[in-house]
Amino acid sequence: MEWLIIVLVLMLIVSPVLWLKPKPRQKRIAGLRNTVMKAGIKVKLDKPPLNNDPGLMPSYRWPYPADYPGATFVLVREDEASNALKVFRPGWRWRIEPLRPLPAGVTERLEYLLTRLPRDAIVIESNREALKLWWDESQDGERFTSYLDDFNYLRKHLAGRPDAPAPRWQGFQHLRDGEPRE
Repeated sequence: MEWLIIVLVLMLIVSPVLWLKPKPRQKRIAGLRNTVMKAGIKVKLDKPPLNNDPGLMPSYRWPYPADYPGATFVLVREDEASNALKVFRPGWRWRIEPLRPLPAGVTERLEYLLTRLPRDAIVIESNREALKLWWDESQDGERFTSYLDDFNYLRKHLAGRPDAPAPRWQGFQHLRDGEPRE
């Protein structure tokens, strides 16, 4: 009977330690995030630009230089998109289409990237600040690095192509300071 009590006490001591041990998926995601952060990609948990509310999702961000804001568009995987949205290529639809056409090389590279992305990649978004990939992190760091050249090419060629001009504050100091205009 004493041995049974000792075994039960040991199990009670060891079980919380086993709960804290990372699962294989957690280890893979930690390795993936370390790899991409070393490559200069920012990872953030945020709400994706979707109509249904899937909750927080990882977004991988390639920031544009501050002086060269990017084009604005949102591409959504067809499974997550409405049939009313315009098709970009099979499997992907524009939620927000860029106001100006993308350069031919950028369009081709984007189409090529979309054919290679995993099924859990559901949104490609670009705005003034960054190019973003919203996905469920189904791959490891080594496999994900095969997309880096494509994303870096897109970031390089989309930078400096904003759909709306930057606000100009010259001549509006009177509004900022609260003085009437003369």
